[in-house]
Amino acid sequence: MYHTVIHSASIPVTTYIEQYRDAEKFIRFCKECNRYDRCWACPPFDFDTTEYLIGYDNAYIIGIKIILDDETRQQPDMETSKIIARQIIEEVRAKVDKRLLTLEKSYPGSKSFFAGTCINCPPETCTRIKGAPCIHPDKIRYSLEAMGFDIGKTASELLQTELKWSTTPLLPEYFTLVSGFFTNYKIDDFSSEIDFQTSRL
Repeated sequence: MYHTVIHSASIPVTTYIEQYRDAEKFIRFCKECNRYDRCWACPPFDFDTTEYLIGYDNAYIIGIKIILDDETRQQPDMETSKIIARQIIEEVRAKVDKRLLTLEKSYPGSKSFFAGTCINCPPETCTRIKGAPCIHPDKIRYSLEAMGFDIGKTASELLQTELKWSTTPLLPEYFTLVSGFFTNYKIDDFSSEIDFQTSRL
């Protein structure tokens, strides 16, 4: 069905904020999403997102390219296409997110940013909808886009890959998941820290 290729890059956090963040622009996109104010991983937040980001020296950006085989790309209709895409992305996300949480323990005080919204609970069951606290506070992390970062620019300039989309039942040749890891540690061989193979043939 697919295999993965991992890309990574490092950039000072201050530079990443200055050159790749436009909170006002990207919060508008968040407001158009049906998970806005209905998911604890999504805006609006009850804290200052800039304060949440500062205080770290290094930003490590991780791009997981999920490359689909021709058979998987061919789907009969849009609904099936969306279901298959979501299943594949969440399957890979589960492994990537787990690895990032492990890295937080290896590098105390560091902070992970997941590739997209929360996948711990089905979308319409998030406790935020009813005004109740998150039931997985130890597992939830925010995405870079929720913090106002430009993921398209991040992928193209830092990871040398373009994001792919599809408006037909034919799935794109690949998906790209962009995660982040902010830390005060200097990790010389960060790629080895996230080196894992995820595939389903």
